[in-house]
Amino acid sequence: MHPIVLFLKAAGVGLAVAAPVGPMSLLCMRRSLALGWHRGLATALGIATGDGLYALVAAAGLTGLSHFLLDHARPLHFAAALALFYFGITTFRASAPETSPPPGRGTYLGSVLLTLTNPPTIIAFAAFFTVLAPRAGLSPPAALLTTGGVFAGSLLWWCGLIAAITGFRAAIGARARRVIDRVAGLFFLVFGLVELRQAIAR
Repeated sequence: MHPIVLFLKAAGVGLAVAAPVGPMSLLCMRRSLALGWHRGLATALGIATGDGLYALVAAAGLTGLSHFLLDHARPLHFAAALALFYFGITTFRASAPETSPPPGRGTYLGSVLLTLTNPPTIIAFAAFFTVLAPRAGLSPPAALLTTGGVFAGSLLWWCGLIAAITGFRAAIGARARRVIDRVAGLFFLVFGLVELRQAIAR
């Protein structure tokens, strides 16, 4: 497969994985709306990095690492539940400021770690790469190329979302943002309960 074609297909995979609405979408949208595009972008970079790391595991055929993560999914689900409960409570109680300081490394790293608390994502990437990869498997350069494509596709989706939210942000006032924070906080709590249920069910 031509490298450009492989990269574009991998970017499509990144878009497909990023597009479904979930806690990370809610986190990115809420930060973009309440704290500005720079916080949203730092969150988006973290999510895309997490997707890229899982894509690398799947593309490189690191089955041992994949099985290890899947076997230890319970503590990761617990960690995700705790993080989502924290986001839910703090978001529900927040008074969104008009401006915020530039994001630090914590915004980015926190988004990476929260993205990585969903090991079954490896299964999704492995399924996609089964279609993308030739019968002989992906070579190391091809694995890196597909990983880069996934990162680019995921980031493209998040940047489009941030641009839309930033445009919407200018049209609403602080009172409306507080209402949105209440609703977002409740959704975070619901997502946290889902993660907790998955952890207990294992």
